[in-house]
Amino acid sequence: MTNDTLEETLKKAIRTISDYPKPGVKFRDITTLMGNAGAFRRTIDALVYPYIGLKVDKIAGVEARGFILGGAVAHQLSAGFVPIRKKGKLPYDTVRIAYSLEYGIDEMEMHRDAVKPGERVVLVDDLIATGGTAIAAAELLRQIDAEIVAACFVINLPDHGGAEKLRQLGVEVHTLVSYEGD
Repeated sequence: MTNDTLEETLKKAIRTISDYPKPGVKFRDITTLMGNAGAFRRTIDALVYPYIGLKVDKIAGVEARGFILGGAVAHQLSAGFVPIRKKGKLPYDTVRIAYSLEYGIDEMEMHRDAVKPGERVVLVDDLIATGGTAIAAAELLRQIDAEIVAACFVINLPDHGGAEKLRQLGVEVHTLVSYEGD
């Protein structure tokens, strides 16, 4: 057992890969965190904690690391899990949204019947930077009249402004660790 703060534990467990996927980028790799049983448990516990005792019907996880985190959070909160996927990956009737990437447009989708109108949903992903993916996921959930309780992320890159943009849309945001200057 360690006496490290949660932030210290996470920063020790998250690998930084310089110049990936392009020069000048510091990629925050949480696969090392997920492979560390103690750090992973602390992460899931911290993601779950704000929602204990609240009515949460579904956890929506964004492809791909949001699936891993979101599944664990859903289990701990006794909530259902909803995958939000890249276009063309789901086999049933879907709702879809286009969103901007750094170099173009992409689309994500979810099953139309995955969330009933009025169900309370927490959005989960590993990282928020510019907020493009998270904002699109929130808008997708709102298309089907879900009530977004909050969005939670392991990592925030605050210099990119995504968490603040999401808050400006009325979504409560929880993050566990921030990397300034990235």
